[in-house]
Amino acid sequence: MQEIISRKELEELMKTKGEIRGVLLKTDAQFIIKEKGVEGLKKVEEETKKLGHPLTYDKIETMVFYPVGLKTLSLLVIKRVFAFSDEKIKEMGIYVPKFSWFLRMFIEKFFVRKDVFFNQVPKFWRKLSTGGEFIPIEFNEKKRELSFQIRGTEIHPIYCPYLVGVFTSIMKMLTKSENVTCEETKCPFAGDEYYEFLIKW
Repeated sequence: MQEIISRKELEELMKTKGEIRGVLLKTDAQFIIKEKGVEGLKKVEEETKKLGHPLTYDKIETMVFYPVGLKTLSLLVIKRVFAFSDEKIKEMGIYVPKFSWFLRMFIEKFFVRKDVFFNQVPKFWRKLSTGGEFIPIEFNEKKRELSFQIRGTEIHPIYCPYLVGVFTSIMKMLTKSENVTCEETKCPFAGDEYYEFLIKW
């Protein structure tokens, strides 16, 4: 039977610098319960235990910071146990703001406005993650589009569809529109120096 994650890959994951709030782990668990039931979640927890980094999702505290490597492990185990496509991982990202009261609390304070985008969103990013820096690039109200970069982190390709889902969902909540698209225009795993995203609404 093929390993879920090789020892070498696991070692690299756990070396990743940065931390994320527990809420971003708990949303993984809620998505799996929704899709695969409690038994599905148990499968994920069992696999993480076999790998030597057990995740017991109901013991994770929403506001506590955890190593970002655990989040990557969570996503990879879920993807490989259930053979999830990138589209399904994107769906996991879309689910995050819908489930998390912590995210909704902040999102409700935001407006789709240039000053908020440039001044408040980077601060919000730091409340969720210590890995990487959110850098606003452009906000064009007339064209209804904005772009931004995430620099200083190169975690794993699984975050590409996941983050597209998260950003799409947040923007839909902010604009109250379903006509939102999010595209990853630059990626460290495609030879670029940073992540860059373009959102249109």
